[in-house]
Amino acid sequence: MEVFIGRQPIFNTLEQVHSYELLYRNGNGKNKFPEIDSDLATVDVIINSLFSIGFEELSNGKPCFINFTENLLMSDIFEHLNPSQVVIEILEDIPITKTLVQRVKELKAQGYRIALDDFILQNDVKCYKELFKYTDIIKVDFLNSSKKERREIEERVKNGFPHIALLAEKVETREQYQEAIQIGYKLFQGYFFMQPQIIRGNEIPANLLQYFRVIALLRMEEPDIDHIVEEIEHDVALSYKLLQLINSSSKRSKSKIRSIKQAILHLGFDDLKKWISILTYRESQKYNPGDTFDELMKTSLCRAKICELLAKYNRKRNTSEYFLVGMFSLIDALLQRPMNSILVQLPLSDEIVETISGSNSIMQPYLQLAIALERMDLEMLTNLAEELEINIDDVLEISKAANKWSNSIC
Repeated sequence: MEVFIGRQPIFNTLEQVHSYELLYRNGNGKNKFPEIDSDLATVDVIINSLFSIGFEELSNGKPCFINFTENLLMSDIFEHLNPSQVVIEILEDIPITKTLVQRVKELKAQGYRIALDDFILQNDVKCYKELFKYTDIIKVDFLNSSKKERREIEERVKNGFPHIALLAEKVETREQYQEAIQIGYKLFQGYFFMQPQIIRGNEIPANLLQYFRVIALLRMEEPDIDHIVEEIEHDVALSYKLLQLINSSSKRSKSKIRSIKQAILHLGFDDLKKWISILTYRESQKYNPGDTFDELMKTSLCRAKICELLAKYNRKRNTSEYFLVGMFSLIDALLQRPMNSILVQLPLSDEIVETISGSNSIMQPYLQLAIALERMDLEMLTNLAEELEINIDDVLEISKAANKWSNSIC
């Protein structure tokens, strides 16, 4: 399933890309914000950036400005994002109150940079001085604001808050750009430089029923981690998103993940519950399954189970890694992206990555045997079974059990 994000560069005084603003787009062919709930639009941008395309691929390591509504600004979604990747852009329609200032102070303490979008000074607001203490960037609209309104902001910043960088947005002519430089603006954004580009990515369609099952298990008084692991392992999309979340968020693991259980323990039940709830909210708005994806996911799960059962047959200790090898062996086909670009975004162990990439490894023959079973390549099947010292009849029984298991899920 194809997903879209608008990306507009923000330049410095040398006309070099400083950062990007990420914008909601829905693939309707129009490069503008469509009619949609603002909360859902921001959630969609975050989820697509984290899970479908990846912040690194979107921005080449540069920070990304993202618009936040009042609801999301007050939520705990920031606990799961990386402050080095995200600049919090506070929308112009959010009331500037003491509550907002306190929240901005908290987010600043977490390492986030704060930008005020389409900013205009309002006479009835009494807490600008406190807000500006924690503000890094003020975006000033050169298209829709008057020179008088802009001068008020520029003087206030110049005389009391030199740490704030002024960003001239909606800059449409070189004259506006030169004017902004002379006044002291440090950052620039607008059609004079570049229209937003639409970045495309592919996403594994969600199994909403599976999401609800996991949420139900997580809401139990004493969640059974083994049962939760089993349910997540049933879903390639959810397993992929779990690993992406760990790799992309501020809770990035220093150690490589060798099992879904390890990933859940690293993230914690509370955080897992929050993120699955966010994913469920978003997916319930745009669920659109397809036969091709369904078959690829079924094949991925069947490979995962075959690899795991073969490893158990040979008394391997790390059978969960064999399961992950099978599960993610078709992730490039599911996401329609090169395998290498996907694997660098997942905190998998080196052995898993090498195996999926096609390198020689201890796990490689097990994956090849699963593929041979899938293709009914009898010559390869016989050779690999002999190499792994597994009776061919037992291999066929394992295949039958794995197919039964995957069919019961998909």
